[in-house]
Amino acid sequence: MRRFRRMQSLEKFAPLHGSIHNHFNLERTLISRKSFKDRRTVALVEWCQLCAA
Repeated sequence: MRRFRRMQSLEKFAPLHGSIHNHFNLERTLISRKSFKDRRTVALVEWCQLCAA
């Protein structure tokens, strides 16, 4: 958090980062490689649709 010079910048960044991180955090160590790749692809497609809207 030291990299943010102003608290306002941090307040803008934190909610955005949280929503993106939660969308792509798939807990790789708990599932097989194939399942991980399938879930990651689905998440990326969904993210592209959200960005296009």
